[in-house]
Amino acid sequence: VPADGKLLAATHLLIDESLLTGEAVPVDKKPWTEADGVPCAGGEQRSCAYAGTLVIQGRGALEILATGGRSEMGRIGQSLQEVTASKTPLELEVSRLVVVLSFVGISLCLVMVLAFGFFWDEWLRGILAGITLAMAMLPEEFPVVMTVFLAFGAWRMSKRQVLARRMAAIETLGSATVLCVDKTGTLTQNRMSVQAVYAAGEVVALRDETQPLPEAVHEAVEYGVLASRLDPVDPMELAFRRLGEKWLPATEHWHENWELCREYPLAAEFLAVTQVWLDDAGRKVVACKGAPEAVLAACSLTEDERQEIQAAAERMADDGMRLLAIANALWEEKELPELAKNFTLTFVGLVGLHDPLRSGVPEAVAQCRQAGVRVIMMTGDYAGTARNIALQAGLAENPEVLNGTQVAAMNEAELAAAVQRTQVFARLVPAQKLRLVRALQSQGEVVAMTGDGVNDAPALKAAHIGVAMGGRGTDVAREAASLVLLDDNFTSIVGAVAMGRRIFDNLCKAMTYILAIHVPIAGLSLAPLFLEGTSVLFPAHVAFLEMIIDPACAIVFEAEASEENVMQRPPRAAEASLLNRDMLGSGLLQGAGVLISLLGLFQVVLWLGRDVEEARTLTFVALVFCNLALIFSNRSLQGRLLEIHGRNSTLGWMVAGTLLLLGIVLFTPALQELFHFVPVHASDLLLCLFAGVISVGFSGLLRRWWSWRQRACEAKA
Repeated sequence: VPADGKLLAATHLLIDESLLTGEAVPVDKKPWTEADGVPCAGGEQRSCAYAGTLVIQGRGALEILATGGRSEMGRIGQSLQEVTASKTPLELEVSRLVVVLSFVGISLCLVMVLAFGFFWDEWLRGILAGITLAMAMLPEEFPVVMTVFLAFGAWRMSKRQVLARRMAAIETLGSATVLCVDKTGTLTQNRMSVQAVYAAGEVVALRDETQPLPEAVHEAVEYGVLASRLDPVDPMELAFRRLGEKWLPATEHWHENWELCREYPLAAEFLAVTQVWLDDAGRKVVACKGAPEAVLAACSLTEDERQEIQAAAERMADDGMRLLAIANALWEEKELPELAKNFTLTFVGLVGLHDPLRSGVPEAVAQCRQAGVRVIMMTGDYAGTARNIALQAGLAENPEVLNGTQVAAMNEAELAAAVQRTQVFARLVPAQKLRLVRALQSQGEVVAMTGDGVNDAPALKAAHIGVAMGGRGTDVAREAASLVLLDDNFTSIVGAVAMGRRIFDNLCKAMTYILAIHVPIAGLSLAPLFLEGTSVLFPAHVAFLEMIIDPACAIVFEAEASEENVMQRPPRAAEASLLNRDMLGSGLLQGAGVLISLLGLFQVVLWLGRDVEEARTLTFVALVFCNLALIFSNRSLQGRLLEIHGRNSTLGWMVAGTLLLLGIVLFTPALQELFHFVPVHASDLLLCLFAGVISVGFSGLLRRWWSWRQRACEAKA
């Protein structure tokens, strides 16, 4: 359909409006009359057609009333422009931290240069000491860590069938508190199948299509196939064809050689599809399937029979099935009637079709509940079907359902209260999804929203995490979303949430490690101010250490496995700081413990009568060992030094590379001169190793004391 307008004529006209409404069932259109009110005034109007929708069957004449930005699709585009994305809290926090530490580092660098120049009149050494301190203080790791973690996170998510279009979504995933998901194709398979057949006075359940078809239902499936197209595209007709092709060809109920005489499409006056076939004997056989109320009205039934069938239909509908009534007739006259409802039909049975739940969905929903994440269904489907799927998925034991009409009647305060208690929203129109997302956000929720149609785009963009369907989604939805599910599977979203939490945990570990290792480096770089100009570290030393620190914080910590309780704890608060008081205290105390131990080692070596270069050599070697120990200590959020926390092959390579480089520096004469080192013995290396272990053990005790103090303060509060 090229533009919005009112229908001047409509003959058997069916239009697929799922692009705009999300409802998969085509809409039966009728000509516009004065009683319909203002055409194209918003909402669903059977007397109007909208740009971007698809004509499934029939004919019509359209008077165009709106194009471009005034059409329904255009208004959605305008609402997308009004939704803006801002920098994430983590991006802002890291930017502020980099600015502050850069200012501090440059200031201390100038202090160092001036101190050497004015107190000892050694400007050149002052410049070298200042450069060393600046290298130790400037936080070049923070932007690198952010970039590497988010890039690797996107790569890891892609292996789980989740494509990250915006890096910020990876950060936000760990704090998601609500998942708003569609039903069809996300929780369900988007593949209709026959679940039950009512025939001969009883309901026969068909658990799956792999079980043989009972004889009692053969006739109902036979005429269901005959009332369907030969090359069906409709999911319900595909279900009939699939079931019939599997079990009927070996019976007398399969008729590949029958000739189709006439088709009566679905019409407003008779909500059923009727097809007339010429059988092998030359008789005209009528097959009809459609809405139960329409088909039953055309059948010759007693009142008792009608009530019995209606009771069976209600029972099947309560189970969330979409019902079709099947009927047949034998037409003996030469001319066929003009209208399908003029056939006198014989009732054959009721067929209940169902879009089955995806495997693993109940387990994934239970995992979300355990992780403190609510799952809310928002669908354009009928309330009964949505409620049944919600029960199967385990959204709630008795889920409350609100439909679009009820949502439209609520003010903002009522809606904000409703979203806190309601698990299922059915028969929603486009603008209502956006209202629901904003209502959840007004309650402080961090919202992840799934969608596939053009109508979902504003809500996807407004949500903290927009998740588009990669299989059946539109380009507009994918462009508006932050994440794309390549397999349209709900379990992939849950996996992405777990991955988001893992990334944030590892980011915290890396940041704590960076703070911890920079404290001794900065402290040793400041040592000349307190050791009468004696330099412990030079720029070459810091450059060597950075060769270890950068891959450790950016690659080793990124590769760490998830914490065991990653999906057993509530989401972190959206406003929670990456460098909170606990992390800052832990990192600074670890670093302080290492610094005190290294300064002690330096002074002890001098006290034993050895020269400054030997003290510098042993202190540097001990610092390298301390650095490795800090990496092991921060692999776990609990800080257990020797805890085996999953397998991390990159850590092994990094340790081996560090020891190899250290050996080259210590035992190559040219490098010894560059680093101002002296030859060391095996006993010296053991002393350095012992000092490194003692220093990290001491810092670990300080860290545990800090954690105990924090818990005590929280308990008191």
